[in-house]
Amino acid sequence: MKNRIAVEHSLTDVRDYLQQKGYEVESLENGKDLNRFDAIVVTGQESNVLGIEDAVTKSPVITARGQSAELVYDEIKKRLK
Repeated sequence: MKNRIAVEHSLTDVRDYLQQKGYEVESLENGKDLNRFDAIVVTGQESNVLGIEDAVTKSPVITARGQSAELVYDEIKKRLK
């Protein structure tokens, strides 16, 4: 089964790279059940993106600010072990 990753809409390079690596990637949208994702990738531009800061989720939230798509991928692999 593929890992499900939610990626903030503006991170198209990260989304495309993760899809190439075999992940099932969906756009991060307000109101989605965050616990159904194995990881969540945000830009980190805002401190409370889509209310995630207040949200209760067991999924790791990864901030992509200043990181290449490859580094985000490495962080996801590390966190999903």
